[in-house]
Amino acid sequence: MNGERVSTSSETAGGDTMTLQVIATIYNDFHEKFGIPRQSGLVPEVVSTIVFEEPFRRKEALAGIEGYSHLWLIWQFSECADSPWRPTVRPPRLGGNKRMGVFATRAPYRPNSLGLSSVRLLGVEETEEFGCVLKVAGADILNGTPIFDIKPYVAYSDSHPEAVSGFADDFVDYKLEVSFPEEALSCVDAEDRRALVKLLEQDPRPAYQDDENRIYKMDFGKYAVSFRVKDGVLTVVEIKRGCSKMHRPRKAAEMLL
Repeated sequence: MNGERVSTSSETAGGDTMTLQVIATIYNDFHEKFGIPRQSGLVPEVVSTIVFEEPFRRKEALAGIEGYSHLWLIWQFSECADSPWRPTVRPPRLGGNKRMGVFATRAPYRPNSLGLSSVRLLGVEETEEFGCVLKVAGADILNGTPIFDIKPYVAYSDSHPEAVSGFADDFVDYKLEVSFPEEALSCVDAEDRRALVKLLEQDPRPAYQDDENRIYKMDFGKYAVSFRVKDGVLTVVEIKRGCSKMHRPRKAAEMLL
């Protein structure tokens, strides 16, 4: 994106439009929205690479960042950036039938299409082509998403263990049991297995889809995964290597994954 400036589609109370500048792009194995964890940190096994745009590709801009274990990412719901905001939305976890105020959810159809995620910093890597890049774990962000800002997570002020989380509290412990036939598991590289199982445990389906005969398909990295769900058990039906999204031309920065 070369540091291009992105104008938001909404106006402030005074009628002014705010302009944000893309400082970086995140790259990972999430090539489609279906299957991305609903919150950051739920699948820490998924590693992403943050590549800075010019003129922010400066080593000194990252001085001291390795003193923090976690970071805040401010990013754009780029797939919905051109969609109008919605004052009420239907959270998938509530079955798609109950409406909630958009500001009481983390839905993408927001006035400024901004997302906020907390990720674990794995380290800073210096590359010849892209300068210093960040390796982070636990992102809930689509591959190729623009990043507007990065801030350190400060535990003493940002952590609130006593916080109440509305309807989200009802799903804290929700997980599916995953049945992975050995034949299908053998198609997955050893270093990818734990991440894939954790993603499937989170139940990628919207809550309103509960057809036990339906076969769902999810792309993750180089894998195309087919599965069905019955009585709280997700059974992998088939795995193919080389998902459809992997056949598109890959950007050079994606080779850092």
